[in-house]
Parts: sequence; structure tokens; C-alpha cells
Amino acid sequence: MEQQPLSNKSLAMFAGGCFWCMVTPFEEMPGIISIVSGYTGGHTVNPTYEEVCSHTTGHTEAVQITYDETIFPYEKLLDIFWRQIDPTDAGGQFHDRGNSYRPGIYYYTEDQRLAAEASKRELQESGRFDGPIVTEIEQAGLFYEAEEYHQDYHKKNPYRYKMYRKGSGRDSFIAGHWKVQKDVADLKRKLTPIQYEVTQNNGTERPFTGEYWDHTEDGIYVEIVSGEPLFSSLDKYDAGCGWPSFTKPLQKSTIVEHTDTSHFMVRVEVRSQEGDSHLGHVFDDGPQPTGLRYCINSASLRFVPENKLEEEGYGEYQYLFQKK
Repeated sequence: MEQQPLSNKSLAMFAGGCFWCMVTPFEEMPGIISIVSGYTGGHTVNPTYEEVCSHTTGHTEAVQITYDETIFPYEKLLDIFWRQIDPTDAGGQFHDRGNSYRPGIYYYTEDQRLAAEASKRELQESGRFDGPIVTEIEQAGLFYEAEEYHQDYHKKNPYRYKMYRKGSGRDSFIAGHWKVQKDVADLKRKLTPIQYEVTQNNGTERPFTGEYWDHTEDGIYVEIVSGEPLFSSLDKYDAGCGWPSFTKPLQKSTIVEHTDTSHFMVRVEVRSQEGDSHLGHVFDDGPQPTGLRYCINSASLRFVPENKLEEEGYGEYQYLFQKK
């Protein structure tokens, strides 16, 4: 199916290797309306997955995103995109090789082109990568929706999706290039002793002693080290345990889960994606609709009140509280 721009919403298109892996980073962000996996950039009409994978059609796997620019600006989409790929590799992505896996930014407007080129220059000048940034920036052409079984693949086949991401080398590459580089001495200067113990040494604050266990103000909670947005006050509830408890994170992509067998128990630890800070644990004894309880240490969090979201760079989350 050929997708055409909508008159009342904005479109963006990105290619970053396997399109399965390019949905989850964007899907839970505020202002994202829909994400479709498909094919673009080639010379054939209505290509199939098998045809594209033969590298004879000129198409590359891509995702087309419909979003609300007033909530989530294009520049933030670009920032997410760069963090999902190896921008120095034009011959594919990770273990997926060939033309159909080439990365690219496909712009729909002149403003998008300018923003994409500026972000590419900024990334090159940052020195984060050793080689040149070779990701192509081209005007968006026709986009063809992929077969139904490719849409939301991570939801239909979660185990295979996770194994594929890990096995492809994508996750390890992202972790190696985008996690916060930690300076122990600097962290000890910036953090209080309990903040350092919790986030860096997997510690646990005593119940009913943390700053936020009974905090009820409207706003969001961000990671104390990296500033990643983690939880909303709208999803916070009193679990009676003495620690801040939430039914869900703002985005699953900001949370990493690990099996924790310490203290003669089997639990699921949660850490921040970029900061790699210990946050707490997640349990399955929470209220509906999720049935989950994210039990988080106050010491791993910093609260940003609703009236300071824009000022502190989290303006895209203001819409959450306008609905109250």
C-alpha cells in the first residue's frame, strides 16, 4: 500500500537497517501517532519483502512516522534516529548487509532537510564516531507498506525480536556509543552518598526515607545521572511499601531489565538505558491495567514539576497534564 502525506499531521521517514528495530525507539514518545514499516527509495512498484531482500529493487527497509510536530518536534526524532544506527556504515547495518539495509533520512519538507543536515554536521563534529558520518539525506519518495506480519513485529514475536536485536550487534553498539561515560570522582562530587550508593552500587534506600515515596505533585521523574525521562506522576500510586511506585515507565525504551539473584531472591532489576544507573525492581503485583509495580528508589530520581517542564527541556510532556 502506498502511503501519502496527511494534510493535518506531519510525516517523517527513516531507514536504519532492519525495520523491526526502528519501531520501538519511537513508538511510545509523546506526539507519535503511528509508525508503519515499509520500503522506499527503489525503482519497483509494490515490492515484496523477498524482492527487497534480494537487493535488486533499490528499495531499503524504512519506517514512516506520523507525528504531531506541536508536541514532538522533528529535531527530537532526529536525535532518536541517530542513536539507533551506525552512521559510519553505508553498506548495511550491523549483521544485515546490502543495499536494502542502508541507513537514511528521507525528508518531506525543506525545514526537515535543513534540520537533518544540521544534525548530521553536529554529530560529525562531536567526535563520537571515529569515521565520517555517511548516512544519506534524501527527499522522501514513494513509501510502500510492508506485509502485515512485519508490522509491530516486536509485539507479535517479542522473544525472537529481543534475540534478533542482541544477536545482530545493534544493542551492544548502541550501548558502547551512547551510554553516559562515567567519571567516578565527578559522580561522587555531584551525587549525595545515598544517590551514589543506589545508582552506582545497586544499593537500596530504607523504606519511607526517600524524598519521593509520598510525593504527589504533578510532573515527571528523570534519572538523576543522565536526565532521561523515566516516570510520570500520573502513573504513580501508593503501594504502601515505602518507595515510589509506578504502574509503567514513560517509555519502555528508557528502562533495561535484568534478572537479579542477589539476597537469595529472584527479582527483575530495572536500570536506566543511557545512564546505566540502578533504579529499583519491577514486580507483577501492581494494579491494573498493567499489573506491574515499578518499585523505584527516590535516590535514583529527580523530579521536574509540570510548570518547569518547558524550562528544563522536557516540554513535550506537558500535554500529559493538559488532559487532566
